[in-house]
Amino acid sequence: MQGERRPGARELARRAMRAQIADMALDLFLDRGFDQTTVEDICSAAGISRSTFFRYFPSKEDVFAGETSSAVDEILDGLLQRPDDEAPWTALRHSMGPLVEYYASRSERAFRLAALAVATPALATVQRDKQAKFHALITPELARRLGADLDDPTDPRPRALIAGALGCLDAAVAAWIAGNGKQQLGQLLDRAMDAINQPGAN
Repeated sequence: MQGERRPGARELARRAMRAQIADMALDLFLDRGFDQTTVEDICSAAGISRSTFFRYFPSKEDVFAGETSSAVDEILDGLLQRPDDEAPWTALRHSMGPLVEYYASRSERAFRLAALAVATPALATVQRDKQAKFHALITPELARRLGADLDDPTDPRPRALIAGALGCLDAAVAAWIAGNGKQQLGQLLDRAMDAINQPGAN
């Protein structure tokens, strides 16, 4: 975007270091399991101290959360670019493309990480936080498209559409995992979302 400040060398180096630590940590999670991997294990693999680790990540869970953290922002960007006259449910499906593409581009690794997240109770908080971010970012744009008052707590439509879309995504990922990643996640998401009859939204 024109006029947007580009990150300086220090910030770029910080991002690269954070990505390197996360990549090593995720490899350990896949090899040993999330619960069986300690912060000390990650530090040893990355050649860093505990204090350095905590400068980049508040907790072990945050390492996992960062794997798809940018996807929610990309979904919002995608939604903002959809035509105003497009049905909100349809616009939501199209805007979820970046997340589906992420999984498709890294199929085996992404599949294993998704399966690990589903099978690890300790990561349930990560999922709840991600869904809360999704709600906070997407609700205002959906409210605008619906002609709803964002400050009206008696109108359930924006939040209902988001909850429905997230439920469809969860169902699609669960089916994807159950099928050992052999089906296309995008097709599973289409099938899940098509199964929901949203009056005025399809």
